[in-house]
Amino acid sequence: MFRGFDGLMTLSRREGVDIRPTLLRVLTDLYVQAAGHSHDEERQFVELASRLIDEVDDATRAAVRARLSIYPHTPYEIAWKLKLASAADIDPTPDVEVVSEADAAIVSEPPAPAPSLTMQPSDAAQLIEMFLAADSGHRARVLHGLRETTLRPSPPVDPRRAKQALARLEHAALAADAAGFTAELADALILPARTAEQIVAEPGGEALACALKALDMPAEAYQRVLLFLDPARGASVTEVYRLARLYDVIEPRAALIMLAAWRGTALAVTRAKYRPALHDDERQRARATTAPSRPAVQPGAAAGSRTVSNG
Repeated sequence: MFRGFDGLMTLSRREGVDIRPTLLRVLTDLYVQAAGHSHDEERQFVELASRLIDEVDDATRAAVRARLSIYPHTPYEIAWKLKLASAADIDPTPDVEVVSEADAAIVSEPPAPAPSLTMQPSDAAQLIEMFLAADSGHRARVLHGLRETTLRPSPPVDPRRAKQALARLEHAALAADAAGFTAELADALILPARTAEQIVAEPGGEALACALKALDMPAEAYQRVLLFLDPARGASVTEVYRLARLYDVIEPRAALIMLAAWRGTALAVTRAKYRPALHDDERQRARATTAPSRPAVQPGAAAGSRTVSNG
């Protein structure tokens, strides 16, 4: 799976451009694209990534840490190296030892919260792209992994605003008004209309479940949305039951992290469309324009003498 990376790493140690950050990003992207890996693939990834993690800058290390924090099959060695897991998590059968009452009191104290990482727009776009490209089983694993990740979620929606939005959303769903439902969802979650359309129209239904979980919609109201918003989906008992079970196990923190990713994706699209104006754009435009031709007779000048021949 990672054939040729040893040669690239040898090349990266030569004088010239440092390609180690790019190598680590590409290696991580290749690894998280697959739902599972063999023992040899995992061992090779651990060997290559471990060497690169110690040699790249902090920004690259933070980006890789964000990608692997939501991947359900991150190797324990890499998780420990990136501080995504403690030493106890690496050893599944730790030795049992007797501790004193004082030590037990220290152990019983809640651990300090892990620092939150803000997603960059490019990382948010990659998370949404990976989520939408996965099947239903892999999406459930991604949402499960988001519970323990250190990515920073979006702030919760104001309860009063959410309550009003939920009433309007349910009313639109009961009327099978997909357009009105989409517009209300975009307004409630502060998302672009295009992003809200993608969430509502997504065939799997997991994206809509996350969006409504971010609004803290009650489970009974969500089931009514499933039954009436999309008649084709509501007619499938299996789909309604599957999505209802998924909605029950989605953690609010995971839903708010997905909301942060959707907002970051919208920001990434906006940045891609924006072309910054340079200070000499007007000068370059003036140079490229052909100067207008000068008239033979300037305005206000005396008319040229005309020769009149007498018959």
